[in-house]
Amino acid sequence: MNAQLISYYEAIEKASVDMLSAARSGDWDEVCKLEGACALLIAQLKHAADSQQLAADEMPLKTRLMQRILLNDAEIRQLAEPWLDELGQQLGGGKPTLH
Repeated sequence: MNAQLISYYEAIEKASVDMLSAARSGDWDEVCKLEGACALLIAQLKHAADSQQLAADEMPLKTRLMQRILLNDAEIRQLAEPWLDELGQQLGGGKPTLH
């Protein structure tokens, strides 16, 4: 088992859970902070994946982690939409885009 790569996926999934919790409570500063941590983890994962690969038996775990990350991300985006609309109005009417 490639514990290092799996640990990155698990850390990203944990950060996405924390981001969702912060989004649900309206703590957008915390969401932004955690988004930065996720970006760093993703960069580290990409770098590690250049020299390592997951075994075939690890792929189902990776798939489950990625599905949870994507579900969390979708809910965060849904929760952020009203906040982004309000922010856009305060900044001059344009609707900011999520990245």
